[in-house]
Amino acid sequence: MQEAVLILGAVASLAFLVGSTIDGLTRSSYSVIRHPVSALALGSRGWLQNLSFVLCGALIATGGAGVWSTSWLLASGVIVLGLGLLASGIYPMDPARGYPPGTPEGDPPSPSQHHVRHDQAGAVVFFTMPVLPLVAALTAALPIPFRWASAAVAVAVAVGVGAFSKAWEAESPRAGLVQRLALAGGLGWLAALLLVVAAETR
Repeated sequence: MQEAVLILGAVASLAFLVGSTIDGLTRSSYSVIRHPVSALALGSRGWLQNLSFVLCGALIATGGAGVWSTSWLLASGVIVLGLGLLASGIYPMDPARGYPPGTPEGDPPSPSQHHVRHDQAGAVVFFTMPVLPLVAALTAALPIPFRWASAAVAVAVAVGVGAFSKAWEAESPRAGLVQRLALAGGLGWLAALLLVVAAETR
């Protein structure tokens, strides 16, 4: 059972990345370079991304429970990240920056309450992404090569998250790409962690 939830969590991490990329590439007027992943939760196909947020978030949080025997601190962080993704689906962002089509450029002057909650959920996700590999690097129960790799990932993801924050605030036309690179590093590493722990439990 423990191995199963770990593997499902790893699959969910990768499925979130792949699914949002395919969805973004196949939508008219949506740019994976400019627009954030969260904007996919808007429009007629928005339910797909909302489902991805909720389902993948729930599976990642469940997978985090499987890490408990390795490190309760690491497990707690994975659960929090998963719940942050889940909440991002429950509270979608407001239309902004030209998406969906017909939306004015720039951000809405008065964000709604669900947009504020979405931002709060996103802050949880982007805060935990670089912190988790740092915790893993200090977790003695994990293999040493993975711990060294985790330390490097922590630095890379922290840089990526910082770059996305700056790009978003500056309304950069490449903000979506920068966000996706940060997510790829954070969620890709998370999938690796869950698979490593699954292998250790056999």
